[in-house]
Amino acid sequence: MKTPTALLSFLLLTLPAPSGADAPGLTLRGPDGRVSLRVAPGEGGRLVYSVALAGKPVIETSPLGIRVDGTDLGPGSTVGKTDRYSLDERFPWRGVHATARNHCRGARLTMKHTATGATWTVELRVFDDAAAFRFVVPGSGSRVPDAASGFRLPAGSTVWYHGGRDHYEGIHSRKELLEVPAGDWAAPPLTIRLPGGAGYAAITEAALFGYAGMMLQADGQGAFAERLGHAVPPSYPYTLRYGEENAKRLAVPAPVVGEITTPWRVVLMGRDLNAIVTSDAIPSLNPPPDARLFPQGLRTAWLRPGRAVWRYLDGPSIEKGPDETPERHDRRVFEVIKDFSRLAGELGFEHQVVEGQWRRFSEDQLRDLVAYSKERGVSIWVWVHSRDQQDAGERRKLFARLHALGVAGIKVDFLDHEAKETIDLYQAILRDAAEQELLVNFHGANKPTGEPRTWPNEMTREGIRGLEYRRTPAWAEHNTTLPFTRFLAGHADYTPLVLGERRKDTTWSHQIATLVVFTSPVMVYGANPQSVLDNPARDLIRTIPSVWDETRVLPPSAVGELAVFARRHGDRWFVGVLNGPGSRAFDLDLGFLGKGKYRALLAHDKGEDGGAIELEEREATRGDSLALSLRPGGGFVARFSR
Repeated sequence: MKTPTALLSFLLLTLPAPSGADAPGLTLRGPDGRVSLRVAPGEGGRLVYSVALAGKPVIETSPLGIRVDGTDLGPGSTVGKTDRYSLDERFPWRGVHATARNHCRGARLTMKHTATGATWTVELRVFDDAAAFRFVVPGSGSRVPDAASGFRLPAGSTVWYHGGRDHYEGIHSRKELLEVPAGDWAAPPLTIRLPGGAGYAAITEAALFGYAGMMLQADGQGAFAERLGHAVPPSYPYTLRYGEENAKRLAVPAPVVGEITTPWRVVLMGRDLNAIVTSDAIPSLNPPPDARLFPQGLRTAWLRPGRAVWRYLDGPSIEKGPDETPERHDRRVFEVIKDFSRLAGELGFEHQVVEGQWRRFSEDQLRDLVAYSKERGVSIWVWVHSRDQQDAGERRKLFARLHALGVAGIKVDFLDHEAKETIDLYQAILRDAAEQELLVNFHGANKPTGEPRTWPNEMTREGIRGLEYRRTPAWAEHNTTLPFTRFLAGHADYTPLVLGERRKDTTWSHQIATLVVFTSPVMVYGANPQSVLDNPARDLIRTIPSVWDETRVLPPSAVGELAVFARRHGDRWFVGVLNGPGSRAFDLDLGFLGKGKYRALLAHDKGEDGGAIELEEREATRGDSLALSLRPGGGFVARFSR
């Protein structure tokens, strides 16, 4: 027999509405009532949903469902019962702040598909800044799931997205919704400016485990369809490294054995950019870490965030000379890498990431490098190819060897696909790395989906067009777009801060400001550490942390034009301002500061020379404002200490 609450929900979904009332359906609201998610039967009995913020549409009526073995369970299903619940918990986090809050209302709708008799569950959660849904299909044996949901946006919306050719390393385009052509691919997060000043939203996914990743495909009429990894044309990086035949193999939908649990489809939303940047919904939709592997959770001792040096982008060159013997060259390479640890120690940085040349070092050299670095407070990470991680036995042997040598972390490269087998490999690597207390940085990767809550040994991942891309024509617009697009999904290894010509249309102040604006618990610096030590702003740079207690996005931030972030670590506040391609002047309100006086160190662009910086010291209080005048591609950085 149904409980009264379940019976009421059942009636709402199955009985006609009284005259003048809303159509039959279930509306779930977030804790403060502003965000609502509505599920109802649509035309032809198809299950549909819609999302609203403060009564204004964010997702118009759109299909809701899942295909299993070719059958769409959305049409022709009836509700058996509805269970409601609520959650309110806090957990440590390494994103935009140190403590995340999982505060939401949820519902599980048990469905029965009339034609096949299949039972399945639609689970809903609504936060104050997000709405999410997923599907659970019980069963045994092998079955093939596929996508069947969509996202129709309000007319007049503006969107920012990039396609799938470069996997998750594209450049975002801004388009009015009706300019988006049919068939266009959008790699989540897809960011939306809602019409009429209603706010902002973004579509992405959370808790991607044991399933293919999601991309979106436009219908040319204002809607985007959910698509899984097998249906997405293979990226150029994947076919380059693994070939067309492998790409064809991964184009076949992958089976799931046993119960099917999809990732969460997530819509972030808020009246301003701060709301979507500071949302905790994505990590909250992931399960907590395994206490056996992480006995103190995120605060387990060997999970060490920090800043890393990295030789790859900014020399010195280690190419073999024409008259250099292989043995002498290998020794020179070793000494260059060893010296980078010395420089990291001088900067007070915690890590060094070593590319594939480490494989030419002997066991004794590796032990020497690890010991030398450890004496300077620096840990060593090494690069590995994802292709070499596919054999579980060999992978575990390598990880055990690295742990025995004292290596702290691995950089795993060239995954380049979101097929289920690739997603499974991510999880296997994280699990086996955790067994050996190894930190992980994924490159050639997809977007994060909150996995570091479950696997806190994932310290960062690429899945972004960063400074490795020398051919990027201009950085200013790109860098002022990323905080409100890709970084909404989570941390990213952009490898920021270069002080030479690779910075192109951006200034030193702009480059330094990326260290404040971009989120990466292990922040891998692109610059040669000696160039940082030689820079007039070195003392400011050395104090910028890689993790934050609090983040605020300040006005007049605008996607692709200006990013103004205030971030707190302990009792210090930092401000990072990234300017886009146009000149700009505005007053920066310091109202985010605490009570009392602060010592302020300010870093401005110096005249028209992008490779120069002007430092200023002054006192400041929360009642003050700073008049900023920014050149195209310019920036501003400030540190406020009590």
